[in-house]
Amino acid sequence: MKKDISTEADIELWMNTFYEKLLKDEITAPVFANLDLPAHMPKLVHFWAFVLLDKEGYKTNVFEKHIHLNLQKIHFDTWLKHFIATTDEMFEGEKAETAKQRVTMLAITFYHKLHGVYESF
Repeated sequence: MKKDISTEADIELWMNTFYEKLLKDEITAPVFANLDLPAHMPKLVHFWAFVLLDKEGYKTNVFEKHIHLNLQKIHFDTWLKHFIATTDEMFEGEKAETAKQRVTMLAITFYHKLHGVYESF
């Protein structure tokens, strides 16, 4: 049995593994090609610690940080595929399930805000 997501160290390993996949995928690699991952990682960890571990203090508007990326449905589909697969490969439990639910809702919300229509992923 795999463990559940329970610490910021878990989140950092999980996000590093996830972003390695994004940076190797031909669909998502161009979107993240200019990302300074070492500088971005603490923000990712803080966001997911806020969502999953109830860590206080995250106040960044996530949508505003991504609006400039010109994301299309194929990007969301691929991003979600890697997110869910990475989560399932590494963890199981309540927090892992919550992460997959939250990221799916995040994708639906982002897509709607960007394109004015709802898509289910």
